[in-house]
Amino acid sequence: MAERSNTQIIIGTAIAIALGALMSWAGSDGGDSVGALPVFALCGVLAFAVNWLAFIPATLKQTERYYDLTGGITYITVTVVAVLLSSKLDLRATLVAAMVMIWSLRLATFLFRRISRDGKDSRFDNIKNRPSRFFMAWTIQGLWVLLTAAAALAVITGGVREPLGAFGIAGIIVWTIGMLIEIVSDRQKSAFRNDPDNEGKFINVGLWAWSRHPNYFGEIVLWTGMAIVAVPVLQGWQWATLISPVFVTFLLTRVSGVPMLEEKADTRWGGQDDYEEYKRRTPVLIPKPPAMQS
Repeated sequence: MAERSNTQIIIGTAIAIALGALMSWAGSDGGDSVGALPVFALCGVLAFAVNWLAFIPATLKQTERYYDLTGGITYITVTVVAVLLSSKLDLRATLVAAMVMIWSLRLATFLFRRISRDGKDSRFDNIKNRPSRFFMAWTIQGLWVLLTAAAALAVITGGVREPLGAFGIAGIIVWTIGMLIEIVSDRQKSAFRNDPDNEGKFINVGLWAWSRHPNYFGEIVLWTGMAIVAVPVLQGWQWATLISPVFVTFLLTRVSGVPMLEEKADTRWGGQDDYEEYKRRTPVLIPKPPAMQS
């Protein structure tokens, strides 16, 4: 059984690296280069390298404390490198770089404060003392950064400079809406958890009365907005970078987001009448005003 598990881990890690390589190749099509090395591909290498370097002290200390912070640092690193090594940026590319930086700084700070308060991340309870599985987690984070930021990196490094236009403006509006939803929902949950009167209760107020996972909905919306901004300047295989919002949606709704939190919530509050009613009435993801819920 252990041998089979190790084989699966090796295969999973290899697949993550292969997907990263394919995206690095596709995103580099027609883009800027430094010598013979495409800037997009260099960003792809950095996305994994930063996480692999962080893995070394993390596995020695068997801690996940800096996992999410490293994710934010990775976004910042690849964005800064892309900006510095690409041809002169226009308004679209400048705004895209700023959007990635704002989002990554906000999320990394929020998640680091959360784990500092909670002391641990339960996702890593069974893997941080198993180097091969822990390494795969850090590798997957590198892939997460690359695929999520792919459309943004294509804008910055792609070399095509076009006026912002209606598509760009629409994308920025969508991104802003998603960002605001994510910020507000995260702050509402933090305030709810920090209130002693809510000890042992589940959150069902604010945006959380509209959706069971409004923060995830906000994140999907903002990366969709980023993809919309990118559409007018994509060329050739760069169109593959539009996988960004699709990947985010898949990750949050099928892998590490909604399924894990729903299972955790069901374990804790399942069977309680108020929780079962909340779960029955409130959408899992796409917000719906309580007055329209049945």
